[in-house]
This record gives sequence, C-alpha cells and structure tokens, in this order.
Amino acid sequence: MFDTVAMSRLTVAAPVGRMADVLRTCTELGCVHIESYTNFEEGVNVGQASASDEANHVSSLLAKVRAAISAFKPVNTEGPVPLRRVKELLEGSFSEELQTGLDLLDTHRDSEAELEVLDEQIHLLRRLAPLNMDLDLLAGSDRVEVYVSETKKASKARSMFGSLAQKVELAWAPGIVAVACLPSEGAEVQMAMGELGGKPVQIPTMSGSADEALKQLLAKRSEVEGTMFSASEDAQRWARNNGRNILAIHEYLTKEDEIHTAPTQLAVSGQAFALDAWVPSSKTNAVKSALKDMASHVEVEAFVNDHHHDDHDEHHHEPTPPVALENDAVSRPFELMVGLVGRPTYGTFDPTFFLMLTFPMIYGLILGDFGYGFIIFLLGLWLGTKSFAADPVAKNGITILKWMGVWCMIWGFLFAEGFGFVWDNTGQMGDASPLAGIYAWTYDNITFPAFITDTLNMSYTKIPFHRATSSLNEYVLLSVYLGVAHLMFGFILGFINVARAHGIVAAFFEKGSWIIILAAGTLHIYGFLTTDQGVFDATPYAIATLVGVVCLIIGLAVFEKFGLAGGLIMGPIETFGLLANTLSYLRVMGVGVAGVKIAEVSITMGWDLMWSGGGVVSIVLGLVLFLFIQAFALALGLLSPSIHAARLHFVEWMGKFYDGSGRVFTPIGGRTLHTEGQS
Repeated sequence: MFDTVAMSRLTVAAPVGRMADVLRTCTELGCVHIESYTNFEEGVNVGQASASDEANHVSSLLAKVRAAISAFKPVNTEGPVPLRRVKELLEGSFSEELQTGLDLLDTHRDSEAELEVLDEQIHLLRRLAPLNMDLDLLAGSDRVEVYVSETKKASKARSMFGSLAQKVELAWAPGIVAVACLPSEGAEVQMAMGELGGKPVQIPTMSGSADEALKQLLAKRSEVEGTMFSASEDAQRWARNNGRNILAIHEYLTKEDEIHTAPTQLAVSGQAFALDAWVPSSKTNAVKSALKDMASHVEVEAFVNDHHHDDHDEHHHEPTPPVALENDAVSRPFELMVGLVGRPTYGTFDPTFFLMLTFPMIYGLILGDFGYGFIIFLLGLWLGTKSFAADPVAKNGITILKWMGVWCMIWGFLFAEGFGFVWDNTGQMGDASPLAGIYAWTYDNITFPAFITDTLNMSYTKIPFHRATSSLNEYVLLSVYLGVAHLMFGFILGFINVARAHGIVAAFFEKGSWIIILAAGTLHIYGFLTTDQGVFDATPYAIATLVGVVCLIIGLAVFEKFGLAGGLIMGPIETFGLLANTLSYLRVMGVGVAGVKIAEVSITMGWDLMWSGGGVVSIVLGLVLFLFIQAFALALGLLSPSIHAARLHFVEWMGKFYDGSGRVFTPIGGRTLHTEGQS
C-alpha cells in the first residue's frame, strides 16, 4: 500500500517456433511487462510482427471496432462479458453487425455533408429570388456576360452606372443587382459594381426560376434531413444494443493484436528468441509454472536497487522496473490524483493512501460548510447514476468528490456553518436555530485539553469553532501548524526514499537538513511568539537552524552536485523557500474566510430582504438574490478550495519527497474491464 509493487526481472529463451505460445501465455497471465530489445548485436535482431491471415484479420477488424467506439462512445453498465460469449460473437455475425453500425455512421455523415451543400444553395437562391429571373439567363452565355452582386446600394445602381446603363441590361432588387452586357463592356461593369460595394454572387448550375429551384431544394433538404435523423436514431439504437459487446470485443482484439505485434519487442536469432520482461515479485511462481514447459530457459530474479555502485557502474544504465501501484479499494480512487503528477519512482513511497487522508480533509477545512458539503455529496451520488460513471476514471473522480463532500460536512458541523448561516445561538437565527441546543451542549461539555491548547498557544477551546469571527486567530494558527506538520511528514518520506536509494548519509544531508531547519526554525519562531525572546536571539533552536543550513549546503554541494559555490548560494535561498512553503498554508485560512464572507452576502442581501416585510416584491427579489449568490458561492466552493488543496499537495508537500518519473507498469494485453475470464 505504501510502497510501489516489488518487481522481478523475467528472462525467457525458447525456440522461435514457440514464440506465439510464450506470448499468448504471457498475455493470459496479465502481469508481464515486456522490455523492448535495444542491445543490437551481430546475428541478433528484433522480431517481426506476424503477417498471417489471422493477424491481418484481427488488425483490420480492430481498426473498425476502434472507429465504432470513437464514433458511438459506448458505455458498459452491465459488467463484463464472458470470454466464451466474445468468441461466439466473433465466430458469428459480429462483422456484419459491426458493418451495419458503420454504414449507419456513413449514412449520417453523408447526409450531414449533403445538407451543408443544400443549405449553401438554398441561401444563394434566396438571394437571387428577388430578381425574378431565370437562372439560365443569370448564368450568361458565350456572347453575353452577366454579373450579379450583393450590395446595400442596389437602389442607386442606375444612377451609379450613368451612361453605361444605356449599353447594358440592368435589373435590381433590394440588396442585389444583376447586369447583362457584351464582353467588351465587362471591365466597365465590374468597375461600376465595385463602386457600389458589390459582393459577387455565384450562380448555381440550375435551370428555371429561382423560386422553382428553391422549392425543389427545400423538398430535397427535407428528404435528406429525414434520412439523417433516421440514421441517427438507428445508430443510437445500434449503440445501445451493441455497446457492451463492442467494448468487450475491443479488449479481446487488442490483446490478440498485441500478441501478433509483440515479436517486435523481442531479441530473435536464427532459431531462438529471448524475452526480457518485468513481473510483480508476488507472481514469480505463477509465471515460472506457466512458462516452464514451453521455454528452454526461464529465470526470474528479484530487482535489487544497489545504491553502493558509482556512476560508472554498468548497472547504472540498466532500466529500472516499471511502477505498479497496489492500494485497497478505499484509497485506490486517489491513484487518479497521483497520476496527474506522474508515477512515483520505483522503490519510493506511493502517496495514494496519504492523499486519501489529507486532500479531502484540507479541502473540507477550507470550504467548511455542511450545507455545501451535503450538496457536493449528493452531486457525487447523482453523477454515479450516469452512464459515464462506469468508466474507471470517472468513477474514481466521483468517489473523490464524495469524500470532499463528507469532509466538508465534518468541518462544517465543527464550525457550525451551513449555507452561510451560523447555526448556534450566536448566528443569524439566534435561539431559533434548530441546532442551537446541540451546540449549546457541545460548548458546555466539549473542551480541548489544556495541554494541547496551551502548547499550541490557542486561547479558544470550544466547539463550535467560529473560524471567521471569535476563533480567527486560532484558524490562522491551525493553518500554519497544518503546514508545518504536512511539510515535516513530506520530508520524513523523502528521507526514507533517499536512504533507500543512496544510503543514510545522503539522506541526512539531502533531507535530514530540511527536517532540522523546519523543526528548529518552527520552535524558534514559536518562542518568539510566546515569550520575550527576540527574533535574532542566539537560542538553541536558532543555532540548530544554522546547523541545518550548513548541512543543507553540504548536501547541495556534495550529494546534489551543485559544487561548493552552488551550495553556498542555493542553501540560504532554498531556506527562505521553505518559509514560503510553510506560509503558503495560510491559503487555508484566507480562502476559507473569503468563502464564509461570500456566503454571508447571500444572507445580508437576499435572506434579510425576504424577511424585511417589504411585500411580495421584496420576497421575490430577496429569494432570487439569495439563491443566485448561494449558487455562486457553491460553484466557487467547488473550484477554488479544490485548486488550493491540490496545490498544497502537489507543490508544497509532494515536492519534498516525490519524483514522478516512474514508468507505468503495462503488462502485455493490458487490464480487462469488459471481458470476463480473461486476465
């Protein structure tokens, strides 16, 4: 759960004739990540993809299936399809059924394209209709040239043409002018049209009057539109009936296609081939057992990250294992957030579980309104009923959203805040609040232990915790303490990561120095705030902070290869950067209080107006203002705290230990979601 999945190196050698069997077995195992062969040697080359009729059929059918999925965007809400059923479909009439769906798409697209052409022609004819002339005449001939233009000055055409009007045939209607002339007058006519500001109109190749042609095109358009709508309805019906099957078949064909193309990743000589791959160490025995009867050599060796080699050791250039994450069902949805910043480096901490604990908690601490939290939770439940919720990514996102709603409700009850109202007897409703009695009891009976509040220098020790008024100072302190604790935890994780990779000495100077600076610096500032100590007094904590800075300089100079000058320059600068990281957590307080005040505006501008006794107008206007500002506050509450909570994790916290350069573990054949009985 806390570490990436341990990997082992798999090496397989077998006769070329057994290649297909080995690859199919690896695909069925579902846990073999093949490393592409790149160490080209004489007599050893990469293999070639299968060119068999079966491989070509799979590739061709897969291309059609992908086209259908791209167009129809099917969803599977009924669970995986049995593998036996998938094979039955492929052996049966699936190809014909798929072609039916693709034909419906083609019909719909052709109809759309034809409608675009018809609409252009209809628009053109509607511009020509006011001239009341046959299209044959407007098209001109070898002896007569006809110019038709749109212009806002059509009524001035005759005066603009002047004496030229005696040599040509001029017709005009509001917005359009047509001129017939001999070829010798063509240049003058074009100049006159230009003076009118005319825009040339292309004459369609049709006969008869514009009105008659327009009627024909409108009838044709109605017919094509009907065909398009019919094809669209049939296509939607086809997608509903076949969506689940097509997703399952896509998975199956993708696996088959990978088997046929996987030889391009293998080392092949005249009579034998070699496969280099990674498998989870927990699957070692299963992999050996599955491959031993078809390969002449099967070796699985656990990967050991030996940090004692120097930079010139040949092992330093070998590929590191791909990274697979292994989390329980509760924390697994938060792998979605981890994926936003890349996979962790192999052998380091997987932060998924910790993100599950802290991200929604910090989000809730910022928004802190049980009314909004309840709506967010309901929103998550509603989204979960939609067809797209079957997609794993959407499902994980919805789960995270529900976690955010739950933590909003928890903090909201502690703050006594809901929809901008304060729900104890100090709020807008006073003793009339339905929760006033509950909060009166919590105020009298729940008190934070004195040693905690005294240690943290917090004077308010009751519940509810009015973060925007009487407990604002405590809210500020809570934000800073949260930042110190969160960053310290990040540095501890970083210390362990570096110790694993490079040893305890490197870990001390690279991460331990930061732990010293953060701990000692915090205690020094704490002394300044709670005693008569000065900021620049030489306290033990101040001295320890300086020692931490010296260790940091050594770490930068020696272990991170900045050199002495680089360490001396960057050390103090980075130290001030840590102060900025810590103070960045004040955004919890700042954004939280801003959200409270925005929600309060809905009460002062809307709710109070509703109950001001100003009549129906006041009630309606107040209700509209109240609902509008509440909706705005909720929308802002969904967006802004999410961004700030994510930033605190991705930038401030994960920056202390996380390296998102790991390679994703992608076993041959991938993972199946829609096919039952296939790995």
